Amino acid sequence: MLGARARLCRCLLLPRSGPGLSVSRRGSSSRDKDRSVTVSSSVPMPAGGKGSRTNCSQSTPQRVPNRLINEKSSYLQQHAYNPVDWYPWGQEAFDKARKENKPIFLSVGYSTCHWCHMMEEESFQNEEIGRLLNEDFISVKVDREERPDVDKVYMTFVQATTSGGGWPMSVWLTPNLQPFVGGTYFPPEDGLTRVGFRTVLLRIREQWKQNKNTLLENSQRVTTALLARSEISMGDRQVPPSAATMNSRCFQQLDEGYDEEYGGFAEAPKFPTPVILNFLFSYWLSHRLTQDGSRAQQMALHTLKMMANGGIRDHVGQGFHRYSTDRQWHIPHFEKMLYDQGQLVVAYSQAYQSGGFYSAEDADSPPERGMRPKEGAFYVWTVKEVQQLLSEPVLGASEPLTSGQLFMKHYGLTEAGNINPSQDPKGELQGQNVLTVRYSLELTAARFGLEVEAVRTLLNTGLEKLFQARKHRPKPHLDSKMLAAWNGLMVSGYAVTGAVLGMERLINYATNGAKFLKRHMFDVSSGRLMRTCYAGSGGTLEHSNPPCWGFLEDYAFVVRGLLDLYEASLESAWLEWALRLQDTQDRLFWDSRGGGYFCSEAELGAGLPLRLKDDQDGAEPSANSVSAHNLLRLHGFTGHKDWLDKCACLLTAFSERMRRVPVALPEMVRALSAHQLTLKQIVICGDPQAKDTKALVQCVHSIYIPNKVLILANGDPSSFLSRQLPFLNTLRRLEDRATAYVCENQACSMPITEPSELRKLLHQ
Repeated sequence: MLGARARLCRCLLLPRSGPGLSVSRRGSSSRDKDRSVTVSSSVPMPAGGKGSRTNCSQSTPQRVPNRLINEKSSYLQQHAYNPVDWYPWGQEAFDKARKENKPIFLSVGYSTCHWCHMMEEESFQNEEIGRLLNEDFISVKVDREERPDVDKVYMTFVQATTSGGGWPMSVWLTPNLQPFVGGTYFPPEDGLTRVGFRTVLLRIREQWKQNKNTLLENSQRVTTALLARSEISMGDRQVPPSAATMNSRCFQQLDEGYDEEYGGFAEAPKFPTPVILNFLFSYWLSHRLTQDGSRAQQMALHTLKMMANGGIRDHVGQGFHRYSTDRQWHIPHFEKMLYDQGQLVVAYSQAYQSGGFYSAEDADSPPERGMRPKEGAFYVWTVKEVQQLLSEPVLGASEPLTSGQLFMKHYGLTEAGNINPSQDPKGELQGQNVLTVRYSLELTAARFGLEVEAVRTLLNTGLEKLFQARKHRPKPHLDSKMLAAWNGLMVSGYAVTGAVLGMERLINYATNGAKFLKRHMFDVSSGRLMRTCYAGSGGTLEHSNPPCWGFLEDYAFVVRGLLDLYEASLESAWLEWALRLQDTQDRLFWDSRGGGYFCSEAELGAGLPLRLKDDQDGAEPSANSVSAHNLLRLHGFTGHKDWLDKCACLLTAFSERMRRVPVALPEMVRALSAHQLTLKQIVICGDPQAKDTKALVQCVHSIYIPNKVLILANGDPSSFLSRQLPFLNTLRRLEDRATAYVCENQACSMPITEPSELRKLLHQ
């Protein structure tokens, strides 16, 4: 079983498309919901495309591009030939709205979002809707991955005033950027149960003309209420809540929502949510001798197993899709996201213990060249295709059998297709199959009287043939925008997995990723990270002008990646850079009055009605949760008390949120536990290239110890770490052998030279 997990970790990080590149996609949902068609207004209202993705075989009149043609974002460029007079987010649009006294229509999405494509094709390519928008509104288009601050502010409004949220997000603003109506995807025309986009535009136009003052007053009132509701501050609290209490509540809430049969924590749609799996492993470690501890481990392992067997995993090309549309993990929403791959591989590495990466790949692609894109076309298979590709007979079977028949039995393919029509609302997947493991290797082997290893070889050969055949299909759109935050998560993924599995190649990939970040997404003079860079022509890299500077999540995720990379490589240069970035993060985002970090710089968010602190660990962990861990680890590496104090303030600021809904912040609850338990400093004194040093280091990496820092003391008193932690100079090698010390609360263990003795101590 451990060997299988190790193989899965490697498959996650080494997709068949080649080493060093992992693609991923984003689901069209804010809080694990999708395709919500909602509209909200701060006043009562009377009742009442896929740009660049058009069918190549159709001839269309030449259109004049709008100003989005000059933007770097792939998502904005997808709308560059709409008949809508789009503006990018910026002062030009705001000034025009104020000068002409028009409301702003804000549309937020991203380039690989299926329902964003639908709204673009249905509404933004529509000439009449374009005319309405151009005459009565100032239309602004935002890539949520470039400007997460803008997205979060207005998503907070949409979620507070409707039954959900998601992308595309549609919000109408006053010229002063205050929201007054919000929703998500709108069909172009009215249906039986939902209002159409054209109708919404006409109603808002009428309200703006007749009741503008009322709209403005209500908008201000809603904004004021949101500001009060979203404030996260220490207030009168002096200390964080009890870690034991928060852990217990968080576990109980997860236990109540757990799917016993298929794993995971919802009916449908079902998301991987690595932060929950991380919490469960940590909870198990601190409750190993209790029934709840065993239960936590079982919940995490069963979920990971069901995901690995299900259709949410791309069995042919590897990696995981964004989420499953059903509770069985069978039919995915076919996007793949980089942040999912980076986090999930860490989760699978934890299960094993108990250069720049493109951001996203689309859910849609043409079934054949020149055809209209369809969701999942690149990933699904018909029985006929598999039979033709895998037609050779299987020798030694108990009945006449081809490798295709064996393959179809194991992966659940049927003539009619294995996709329920309820999971295919547009009828694009009829007769198609998603690969999902239906039987164990042992059961499949027994069914046909074959040896297990023979079945394994046949299935692997079949997957390789399907992979080669898939190369000839039109590929989904690849969003070649690179985000510092997601690259940071991927550096963590490679570093942690390389360290756990002892694979130097993976650690090298992490090193190359960190070098890429430092070379292309870091401004040396200011010490600031850039949020984005873009793949240009001829293998070049481009930046927007002016640069899109990093947000809190960029700093938090990159710092985490660098700390993980130091522990994997033991090269102190990465630790030094992490310290410098943390200093910059503290300067730009720390709330000295209320505690915790704002998501954006005050200067960059000028004009936005809210400056927020992210308070949910969702598809990505909250940057404040990650920062709490980073601060603790940095204190362990340096002894700087300021970072320990900041961590306490941060956890105190989020006390009320953790007390109310601990399951919304499982990553922060983990940090709270680490803060109250204190971290272990595991010090290895030795030559990093020597075998005995590597043996002790590998021993540490092979054990699941979430609350620790690993430090190499090479005996040089002038080294970076020796200057940070003077006590390292007092630790000596025993009999000139690599020696380990485990230190807690300013006290260190006796020297240890044998990996078996170190393992025994670390398991206590």
